[in-house]
Amino acid sequence: MIFGVNPIARAAKAIFDSNEILTYGFLTDEENLIGEEINEAAVLGKMEDDGYLKFIGKKCEAFVAVDENKVRKHIVHMLKKKRKVMPVNAIHQHAQIAPSAIIKHGNFINAGVIIGHESEIGNYCLIHTGAILEIDSEIGDFVQIGAGTIVNAGAKIEDEAFIGAGSLIVGGVKIGKGARVGAGSVVIADVEDGQTVFGNPAQVVNH
Repeated sequence: MIFGVNPIARAAKAIFDSNEILTYGFLTDEENLIGEEINEAAVLGKMEDDGYLKFIGKKCEAFVAVDENKVRKHIVHMLKKKRKVMPVNAIHQHAQIAPSAIIKHGNFINAGVIIGHESEIGNYCLIHTGAILEIDSEIGDFVQIGAGTIVNAGAKIEDEAFIGAGSLIVGGVKIGKGARVGAGSVVIADVEDGQTVFGNPAQVVNH
């Protein structure tokens, strides 16, 4: 069961298809989409509809395909509380993951992603097409990493950070909790919690 109908949800459906895993259907709070069909799977009902939630953990698993952290956290909490389950990972068969890497729960890992030796990925992260996480990189929970981003060896990205597409995080750099890195940036120094940086080299953007 996929929570959401956005592009991430559609991509997750394609990932499950590629791994020969059947998608039961989509759940969404967008009422106008309920009853529609997306990529040969029905949009069944709302995200908190107990009529569908009751199947999770018994007849199917759950994947949360929502890119807004606040909503994603709410759904994860609901699944833990109501169904006593953790969302599954959606990992594309063309991702390359080192045997020594640690990947926790509920992550979206798209085609062409490379995760190096002894790297660690937390829970509920979105790692988009072609991102490279080098050896010993550490990614927290609810992190989003844009397509084509390179996270070099030993870099650490803390919870809820957002890394824009095509960015380069230099080895050993720490990206703080809730920080945001603009697309195409080159980050050569630590970024504090909640800061937004952009550019080459990346500089703090004042709101």
